[in-house]
Amino acid sequence: MKKILIDTDVLLDFFFDRKPFSKDSAIILSFCERNILEGYITPVIISNIYYLLRRTAKHEKVIDTLKQLLTITHVLHMDKLVIIKALNSEFKDFEDALQNFAAINNGAIEAIITRNVKDYAKSTIGVLTPESFVKLLNT
Repeated sequence: MKKILIDTDVLLDFFFDRKPFSKDSAIILSFCERNILEGYITPVIISNIYYLLRRTAKHEKVIDTLKQLLTITHVLHMDKLVIIKALNSEFKDFEDALQNFAAINNGAIEAIITRNVKDYAKSTIGVLTPESFVKLLNT
């Protein structure tokens, strides 16, 4: 089973139904729900999603949404080593560096799925847009 890191933007496309991106995000999450894929997120992603969803919904609703997300995804471990690697990396975006090194530290993540592919240019893991990943799954 493919193990992927699902970046914040992909999840926000789904939660905010941002067209046309939400379709591929929904397919990816559906595959996670049906155990076709193993989707991973990080604590940083959870925090970011909470913050952004909270702008439009009550705390209880957002918490329920995050609990549902956690029923179909796994959470990558972030520790001091991940943070140090991110701080010492050549990534321009620190948050993306954290996601990247949490995925690398896991050792089994095959791809990072994001619409911000250029932000992961320094990654040693494959980086795909949701659209190209869904096309790859369908072949």
